[in-house]
Amino acid sequence: MDGHLRDGVVRVGGDARQRFYDSRGYGRPLGGNEIALARTEAAHLLFRGDLDAVDGMSFREFLTSVDDPRFGVRFLVYADLRERGFYLSPAREDWVPDPDDTDFHVYPRGKGPGDGEVAYRVRAVGERASVPAATLGDRVLAIVDEESEITYFETGRPDVGGTSGIDLPDSVPADLLSDRVVCWESPARLHEQGFYGQPLAGRDGDREALQLSLVEAAYLVEREVLTLPREAVVDRGRAVEGERFDRRLLVYADLRDRGVVPKTGFKFGADFRTYADVESVDDLGHSELLVRVLPSEYAFAPRDLALDVRLAHGVRKTMTFAQVDGETVQWRSVERLTP
Repeated sequence: MDGHLRDGVVRVGGDARQRFYDSRGYGRPLGGNEIALARTEAAHLLFRGDLDAVDGMSFREFLTSVDDPRFGVRFLVYADLRERGFYLSPAREDWVPDPDDTDFHVYPRGKGPGDGEVAYRVRAVGERASVPAATLGDRVLAIVDEESEITYFETGRPDVGGTSGIDLPDSVPADLLSDRVVCWESPARLHEQGFYGQPLAGRDGDREALQLSLVEAAYLVEREVLTLPREAVVDRGRAVEGERFDRRLLVYADLRDRGVVPKTGFKFGADFRTYADVESVDDLGHSELLVRVLPSEYAFAPRDLALDVRLAHGVRKTMTFAQVDGETVQWRSVERLTP
């Protein structure tokens, strides 16, 4: 059985509809028994020997004839998902709904293109490609490394939230040091129930002050908890961190306003680790998220994304990214997936 390349698709006649579309979910019907195959589908059928040739080209000749630097990556992902038992459709206009920035729509096992259910929307990416953070969410990244192994990552747009929070005190005296703030007589609940700061205990245990990071202090100053001038704290934060401080402060405030406690994520190479349901620092449990704060135009190298996700998984947390665009925070999550 041969195919013919016309208008960007491979047309196959004979009993192609029954043999390929009806029984195995390849292509799209054109009328009668003829179907249209996307090039990845045609390449897979050539590879399997189900299609003899396309315009006289064998699998090898067809694969090398396609003038598209991403074709090899897409073919490897398509073939892998087929081997895993999935039917899938190339994300082409008029073939699938909402094909935006995806390569394939993958159907649940036992389902096909006519059943109206989609298990995964997949984007195939080579390990040296660039992945804009804004494209993460509601899709799967299939990253193909230099040895043609494929790692799948499920990305989402989480509704981050929790139940943490206290009635904040006001007019708490504090001193601004070089890169932090100290409250010498802090109300106990600020740390014990609100999980703000880190206590500084005297050697004999008879005195306790509260150390605050600059981002914590700036948040509290904006809510008139501390008596320090806002400009002094924010200016010190910018002097220490540059423009990154403003992004981190915006994300910190967004998390607190959502009922989530952010604490430093330095040990994990992140900006924050978070606790959703803090009632007392004596019974914290594990933090749930690792958060990295990103500028609006940020793009990942797939290797860095894989490193972040692997680290978060190893410490039983979900890797979450807070992308800052002006005064808005967009939340993205990424986790390993085994389809």
